[in-house]
Amino acid sequence: MDNAGKKKILVLRYRFIGDTILTVPFLRNLRRAEPDAHIAWVVAPGSAAVIQGIPYVDELIFWDPVTIHADSRSTHRTFRDKLRFLRELRARHFDRVYVLKRSLSSALMALFSGARERTGFDTEGRGLLLTRRVPYRHDRHEVENFLAVLRADGIEVQDDYLEYWTTPEEDAQAAGLLAAHGTVGGDKLVALHPFASFPPRGWPLESFAELSIRLAAAGYRPCLLGAPADRDALEPVRGLFDPSCLDLVGAGNIRTTMALLRKAVLFVGNDSGIMHLAAAAGIPLVALFGPQSPGKFGPWSKRARVVYSQFPCSPCRQKFFTECEPSPRQKPACVEAIMVDEVFGVCRDILDGVR
Repeated sequence: MDNAGKKKILVLRYRFIGDTILTVPFLRNLRRAEPDAHIAWVVAPGSAAVIQGIPYVDELIFWDPVTIHADSRSTHRTFRDKLRFLRELRARHFDRVYVLKRSLSSALMALFSGARERTGFDTEGRGLLLTRRVPYRHDRHEVENFLAVLRADGIEVQDDYLEYWTTPEEDAQAAGLLAAHGTVGGDKLVALHPFASFPPRGWPLESFAELSIRLAAAGYRPCLLGAPADRDALEPVRGLFDPSCLDLVGAGNIRTTMALLRKAVLFVGNDSGIMHLAAAAGIPLVALFGPQSPGKFGPWSKRARVVYSQFPCSPCRQKFFTECEPSPRQKPACVEAIMVDEVFGVCRDILDGVR
């Protein structure tokens, strides 16, 4: 593509699936304001699959240093790797950079890009590296914080909904997968995602199993979703789930999960990237929160309900278990306080309303 004469804009927001999908409203409003600009987005390769097909950016640039996170492939492992990346970024001659991460390293990346305009959050003492500083507020959702960066730059924000894109082939594959596992046309699927990137944050698997029994008795077909790496955690308790429960854990990749979510009448899951994808799918959902703040990282959807047992220490720094005592199931008290009766009651309220 010939970019000669075009304004070049760089957006920095990389790492988790949730962070990635929550950036989409920012990019949609940016594209509306800059229809002719070349917009590039720096993302983590492990999370980029969830925004395949996005029409608001011209290019994805992968930044992949060594981290403890599961989606890191460590492409930029050495100092030489990082320096080469920054040199390549600088050679692109970006005019403007939006820094949606709050780390010092991301502000340094913006500075080294050579862009004259650098707008981002005034956190971690990095304000001197930016040309426009935006206050970061912990009392509002991440989507609102991202959009505040656009407003600070004089760009009108017209909407804030989440979205993602699947192909007809992926949708057909999801339908075929369900059929192969014995679903029939009248099945009302309730997607359950009982896993969390850090297990203490997740509602106990035994509680999800009891919920599956309640849902099946009410006439719904529970459907377990998860990554291949989640199978080991599921195996010891698989027999506790209702016999009608579809086990699709590890069946396909994240794109398969995205297509499957759209076929569910309800999603129930932990605070996770899959929860944010369910919000982007536009389906009703119930999100279960323990240590994290749902006001800041909850599902961004008008069709979502949150079950949250707020304690005096909530939200916490999630340094398990130096700040609280673990339960026999190695969960914090705020997670154990979420009762199956309460969650099922919220599910029934939602499902009764969508019949």
